[in-house]
Amino acid sequence: MELDFERCYRAVDSRDGRFDGWFYTGVTSTGIYCRPSCPAVTPKPENVRFYPSAAAAQRAGFRACRRCRPDAAPGSPEWDVRADVVGRAMRLIADGVVDRDGVPGLACRLGYTERHLHRMLMAELGAGPLALARAQRAQTARILIETTDLGLAEIAFAAGFGSVRQFNDTIREVFGMAPSALRKPKRGPAGSRGRSERSEQLSRAPEPGAIHLRLAYRPPLHAESLLEFLALRAVPGVEEADTTTYRRALRLPHGTATVELTPTPGYVAALLRLSDVRDLAPAVARCRRLLDLDADPVAVDAALAEDEALAPMVAKEPGVRVPRSVDSFEMAVRAIVGQQISVTAARKVLSKLVPAGENLFPGPEQVLSLPDEAFKMPAARRATIRALASAVAGGGLDLDPGADRDEAVRGLTAIPGIGSWTAGYVAMRGVGDPDSFLPTDLGVRRGAKALGLPDDPKALDAHAARWAPWRSYALIRLWRQA
Repeated sequence: MELDFERCYRAVDSRDGRFDGWFYTGVTSTGIYCRPSCPAVTPKPENVRFYPSAAAAQRAGFRACRRCRPDAAPGSPEWDVRADVVGRAMRLIADGVVDRDGVPGLACRLGYTERHLHRMLMAELGAGPLALARAQRAQTARILIETTDLGLAEIAFAAGFGSVRQFNDTIREVFGMAPSALRKPKRGPAGSRGRSERSEQLSRAPEPGAIHLRLAYRPPLHAESLLEFLALRAVPGVEEADTTTYRRALRLPHGTATVELTPTPGYVAALLRLSDVRDLAPAVARCRRLLDLDADPVAVDAALAEDEALAPMVAKEPGVRVPRSVDSFEMAVRAIVGQQISVTAARKVLSKLVPAGENLFPGPEQVLSLPDEAFKMPAARRATIRALASAVAGGGLDLDPGADRDEAVRGLTAIPGIGSWTAGYVAMRGVGDPDSFLPTDLGVRRGAKALGLPDDPKALDAHAARWAPWRSYALIRLWRQA
């Protein structure tokens, strides 16, 4: 991945937070690496090196800045948007696949050899899959050290390290101190603040498995549109949302969890209650994906504002995101149920699929075991959902974050009862395609007509081509207009 030195240095000199996560700055005179918005004095150009990932900076021998915490920067929007192998690999690594299945498991999921995958990641990110996963483990460990009272040995294995020694060596290398020192309050005014924050975290989260953390994003963030969208479609018993907070239950690789997400200026406050702390990294990744926190809203809005019909909306509501999902199979079921019925009716039908006494949406295996009476819908739609569950459970259909988006759409439309609207909706919200568009959707057509755009599906689809590669974001704005 080529990084233009002059452009990167200008971003660092102006402390431009929009570039946080896009690249990292290594300072040879101090041996640390920072995010572009670090408030420290701008280093001299001759002392600066730029890296496309935190793992690459760590591989080059730099340790994380304690002031700007580059390890906690928003993820790069490039890997969130890109549909190629590198983008897919980054999304799977963030979801903890390397920690659970190793590099062989990651390579198998992507359909490449380990060697070729390593070459691609090195070329784009300056680090291989193990180094990228190691950087994520270090950040996970730091969160657990600072926000829980777990023992350091427990944290080591919860964060995905193979041994306590590996954990100790990595923390020393990445943060320049022993793991126990991350819990020690600093002296002076900064130390007082550190003690108060530490005390507040522990007082707010006394119960086992509860973790408070801040999820960074690039401003602006139009939180109202996110919460309104999620609240309108919340499935009773599984999730709920109001004007300030979204709450739901999660099914994770090692257990279950509940999450509360509250957008605030500068970050989203997250409260996670995990049945197994090994699920911290995938839980964070799924929450970030749900709220589209790794997007570059300035780039998206600038592109959409070039259309005179959308420009007033963009100016009025900057930072509108695409509400995605924490479970792509769940999203696919929701899309099928939502065909040709109202949002309110769909919520009622979906709530009947949740087993009594549980607050988790059923997975594919559970759906296949549900009796016919649990499906309050026509028999044909019930058959479609069972066919979907069978394809996902059997491995014939991949809808995970690292899925090939085109293959996912082809696999969905091959199932009887799933058409282009349903597949496009799942691609946008379930698989994370930023460029999905639904020209036949009634709400989209109404929104387009209100803005003076063509409401005929073919003409609207042709006009929408100018919004690429951000048609999913334009779609959300048309729904809001409708």
